[in-house]
Amino acid sequence: MAKVEIYVQDFCPYCARAAGLFRRKGVPFEEIHAPHGSEARRQAIERSGGRTTVPQVFIDGRHIGGSDDLAALDRQGGLDPLLAG
Repeated sequence: MAKVEIYVQDFCPYCARAAGLFRRKGVPFEEIHAPHGSEARRQAIERSGGRTTVPQVFIDGRHIGGSDDLAALDRQGGLDPLLAG
């Protein structure tokens, strides 16, 4: 199975939505807490090519984007093949 990482912060409904999608699919994922000003947030910004919002989702090191990007990828049928590794 693919390695899934999600950069999140507390009280973020978009973060919860992204995590919920993986939970519904039964896919394990790593939540990386990345509040404003943290080293984890700086890492997320660097890895995502400058995106400053959360969540930022990565599958096997590939940047997927935020919650809306993830949902769109799933609707288009592109998420499950990535998760299969």
